[in-house]
Amino acid sequence: METNHLVVDIIAAILAYSRADFRLCHTTGVKPKDTSLHICLRFYQELNDFLPPDKRQVAFVHPLRQGGAIKDVIEALGVPHTEVDLILADGRPVGFDYQVQDGDRISVYPVFESLDITPLTRLRPRPLRTTRFVLDTHLGRLAAYLRMVGFDSLYRNDYDDATLADISVTEHRILLTRDRYLLMRKIISHGYYVRHTQPRLQLREVLERFGLLGQLRPFTRCMHCNGLLEKVDKAAVLERIPQETRAWLDDYWQCRQCARVYWKGTHYRRMCALIEGLRGS
Repeated sequence: METNHLVVDIIAAILAYSRADFRLCHTTGVKPKDTSLHICLRFYQELNDFLPPDKRQVAFVHPLRQGGAIKDVIEALGVPHTEVDLILADGRPVGFDYQVQDGDRISVYPVFESLDITPLTRLRPRPLRTTRFVLDTHLGRLAAYLRMVGFDSLYRNDYDDATLADISVTEHRILLTRDRYLLMRKIISHGYYVRHTQPRLQLREVLERFGLLGQLRPFTRCMHCNGLLEKVDKAAVLERIPQETRAWLDDYWQCRQCARVYWKGTHYRRMCALIEGLRGS
């Protein structure tokens, strides 16, 4: 009950804020001759990343030649549906299939990180039982980092958009991409547009966005192929270990899938420092 009351209080605050935003957004007497209707839109928080500068952080009039689903309107403005968690039409929560009406005042919100608003929205897909990823061709280094901290992350540099979308749906994987238009494919329900361009910052961004910092399982997956690692006897992989390494290391791990051999060398210490930095954030 306390949670429900909290949700109601939060939404009341959201509505009050939305009304204030729309005070300067008038939809009467401004309809262009070549449009049949117009609506007033306001996007919040990081959704503004996808908008042109003149439409960020403000309510604006948007003319339309004809009505249609609000999902199509939002994506025509450049915002992927996978980034949206709540839509209010004149203060009422609506789904992506809501047919816009002349004079509507539409508020569009991103994912609420610390509040479950499920009772108020039909937009959030059912959470996946296991957090697994598939990444587009721009995110190869991020894929390696995600594998390093233990997350099942598919990546190949020859996956095309159709293949990525199909893998995301059929294998129940979250699609990570730097291509917003890929996330606009109707079949994709779980996806995220990665904002940062630097791989280490991308890693932190994804882990924070999906609440995964407490679920790290470092050095359990192969950074090369995503296979699981298992400890092996030194004698079994002796011929694959550099001569200078054999003399001072006895512990080795091997990928079950590609047979690559791992040990705690200088790279391991640098990766440990990266992981400790994530955990301390």
